[in-house]
Amino acid sequence: MTTSTTTTNVTVCDHPIVQYYLTRLRDYQTPSCDFRRIANHMSRALVYEAMRDLVTRAAGVETPLGPAKGVVLSDYVVIAPILRAGLVLAEAAQEIIPPNARVYHVGLKRDEQTLQAISYYAKLPDRLPADCKVYVLDPMLATGGSAIAAISLFHALHVTQVHLVSFLAAPEGIKKVHEQFPDVKITTASIDSHLNEHGFIVPGLGDAGDRIFGT
Repeated sequence: MTTSTTTTNVTVCDHPIVQYYLTRLRDYQTPSCDFRRIANHMSRALVYEAMRDLVTRAAGVETPLGPAKGVVLSDYVVIAPILRAGLVLAEAAQEIIPPNARVYHVGLKRDEQTLQAISYYAKLPDRLPADCKVYVLDPMLATGGSAIAAISLFHALHVTQVHLVSFLAAPEGIKKVHEQFPDVKITTASIDSHLNEHGFIVPGLGDAGDRIFGT
């Protein structure tokens, strides 16, 4: 079970193992193969924490010794990784949630001059249940541009329950997301100091995508 510190719609997972994983990810000497493995472990923990609010309903089950009370998940769950770095979170999420969860990939890249998010891929359905829960997955919440672009896609489908899961978040990114979408919940392992002039989180961990994929 994770532990966490929660403020208004922002949860910082302060479990010792999560913080250990984060320290390994921050270390510039951690090789790509280890970075990806540790990132997968981190992703599992953060997704568990983010999905704490999933709704269940009562269900019975037969054990080898007799009947027992249990639960089944009743929410319509959507996983929305932001390509490419969000794939590591999506892989972890798919390993721990029921196989009927839907996965919709959102392709966004940042213009390094303007720091604005540019969409290059988004294949979403024409409609989603209004009460579905969408988990937008992106390791870094920096300027907030990519997160807002992804969240906007689902708000256009009248989805109101959106949860953003990131390894790290900058105060500027949190502020920007909540200025436009105050009800979006954010789960992260750390709120770092600030963004530098290039829009990177400080102290951060570098470019998550490059370190995950060794590029």
